[in-house]
Amino acid sequence: MGLHLLLLHVLLVTVVARAPAAHAWRKEGHYMVCKIAQSFLTSEASAAVTSLLPGWARGELAETCSWADDERRRYPWSGALHFADTPGDCQFFYDRDCHNTEGKKDMCVVGGINNYTAALMNSSAPSVDPTISLMFLAHFVGDVHQPLHCGNTDDYGGNTIIVYWYNTTTTNLHRVWDLDIIQKAMKDFYNDDLSIMTQVIMKNITEGWSDEEREWEACPSRTKTCADRYAMESAQLACDVAYAGVEQGSILGDDYFFSAVPVVQKRIAQGGVRLAAILNRIFGENSRPQSI
Repeated sequence: MGLHLLLLHVLLVTVVARAPAAHAWRKEGHYMVCKIAQSFLTSEASAAVTSLLPGWARGELAETCSWADDERRRYPWSGALHFADTPGDCQFFYDRDCHNTEGKKDMCVVGGINNYTAALMNSSAPSVDPTISLMFLAHFVGDVHQPLHCGNTDDYGGNTIIVYWYNTTTTNLHRVWDLDIIQKAMKDFYNDDLSIMTQVIMKNITEGWSDEEREWEACPSRTKTCADRYAMESAQLACDVAYAGVEQGSILGDDYFFSAVPVVQKRIAQGGVRLAAILNRIFGENSRPQSI
């Protein structure tokens, strides 16, 4: 085995060993999803959410949205709730795909969204902490919009696909979507300023995507979420964009970046709008959404 192939093999084994601990969007992506969501809350929902936030969040939902990743060691059972990988057919089916590695049903990101939505709708239920429910829900809505959190089971959502980012950084495909695309976009387009990137995405929601926004947030039931639809979208995008043309050892550069970055920004926008819609349904919709 040549040195290059040996190195790739060693890296692949390392990634497989830690694949279940992969994060979605990393802190930057989750922050933007929740910052957008808070701006779309009704005044009633905004007051309810603010009252549930821990003191260290200083009234900012976005400050809590990486909490579920930070606390994985404290809640080891929650690992399966961050993703919903599929057999690679570009589709998500709840009964087939929503389970953990032991086959336990409802243990996937869609199940997590549904369960924590139900918990917040009935926060008086025994042993339910509404603050923890809110933080898990906010995080998982972000997760389900990262396409490779509904990626292929056999490569752990791209975790075991070793790639070279601009021929300078050895990484894996999942991390490219979690972090590298966002970081390059921030550096190239937004002066490394997360708040500017967030504001631009918000402006796109009200201008460029204004015709689509109502469709994004629409959900026919007040008691159930439409998270299975969000997972289906991600599974399709994983096939159409994230995995497209990528093999072990691929070098990903401008062509890949410019095809992926609009998808990443739109999924962050959709995640924010939909999280707000879920929270507005939970806490009431008697007030008009706040302007952004």
